[in-house]
Amino acid sequence: MKLVIASDHAGFPLKEEVRAYLSKAGHEIVDLGAFTCDPQDDYPDFAERVGEAIKRGEAPRGILICGSGVGVCVAANKIPGIRAGMCHDTYSAHQGVEHDDMNVIVLGARIIGTSLAYELVDTFIRAKFSVSEERFRRRFNKVLAIEAKYQRGSS
Repeated sequence: MKLVIASDHAGFPLKEEVRAYLSKAGHEIVDLGAFTCDPQDDYPDFAERVGEAIKRGEAPRGILICGSGVGVCVAANKIPGIRAGMCHDTYSAHQGVEHDDMNVIVLGARIIGTSLAYELVDTFIRAKFSVSEERFRRRFNKVLAIEAKYQRGSS
């Protein structure tokens, strides 16, 4: 699978490990930064890079990493069409895709270790949206209606 990945300075070491792990597994990874561990960088910049890349069709899904995961998750979810979910357990990593069509997995580098990060991204990549189940389609359409209602005319 082709994926975009980005992190701020707090997530940089884990991003590098996850990127290398997924590349070795045969996935095409587009790294959108950070490219060094610079404490002056700002997490919203990286969340926006991933969201915009997905919107442009560069990849169907993305991975965002910061210290807790909260900052990039909040920022990414401001972008229409982005459905980012913070996942620190495998159930959320697949359920978010299966039920909610999550297209960005968010990890907190200060919360989880490398082995769990590998397991989470593998689970996220393997998961598919359950479009055949009417209840999930119905709920997802309601989420899209909320997004459309509050969108301010920009895409």
